Amino acid sequence: MKSKRTRLDRFVSQQTGINSKDVRLLLAQGRLQVDGNPATDIHQFIDEFTRVTLDEKILQANQAIYLMLHKPIGVVSATKDDKHPTVLDLILRREPELAAYNLHIAGRLDFNTTGLVLLTNDGRWSRGLSAPEQQIAKRYIVTLANPLSEDYISAFAEGMHFPFENLTTRPAQLTILGECLAEVHLTEGRYHQIKRMFGRFRNPVVALHRSAIGSVELDPALGLGEYRALDCHEVAALH
Repeated sequence: MKSKRTRLDRFVSQQTGINSKDVRLLLAQGRLQVDGNPATDIHQFIDEFTRVTLDEKILQANQAIYLMLHKPIGVVSATKDDKHPTVLDLILRREPELAAYNLHIAGRLDFNTTGLVLLTNDGRWSRGLSAPEQQIAKRYIVTLANPLSEDYISAFAEGMHFPFENLTTRPAQLTILGECLAEVHLTEGRYHQIKRMFGRFRNPVVALHRSAIGSVELDPALGLGEYRALDCHEVAALH
């Protein structure tokens, strides 16, 4: 989802019909405010969440929304689906007014995977989460059908080559938590990647749960299907 950035003069002109050249006079007269402060640069860029007022009349005051949701099994990581409930359905059932904010998903989970899903209306923020250069790690708890061994640790750390797509996964950190339980840190999210990596050992994944994205952990107080807003520190941690 694209963020909407534009120059202040163009925005004011579009919203009011005032010639963009005359917007400079509004600024000189101190009649324009940006995020509660007098505007000082007619060419400054604003986005869809910048508060802009003219003579104390609001031209734009959109609110950025950032949510974490505890996704259950059987729910689709989509905003619309004809066959199954979606993560957005779980939110709109409780707060239908949020439909006006055009939320989208920042990091999907498979149909049978549980755990942390982030939703937002801030396209620039969500794109940053998936940008390769950011290398934001996702943490998963994996339950396997068969016992683990130390061989798994080195294989994940080295990365695995999948000849069909001719790609090699990035190094991943695997920690053995129990006989059939592991924690995996990934900085990428290819199609069914965790299941396929364990498939190299012919060890089926019985359950998969995402517990964290970067330093933001799924709130243990959230039951399946529940959600809450991210606090300012969590939002900033994923910028």
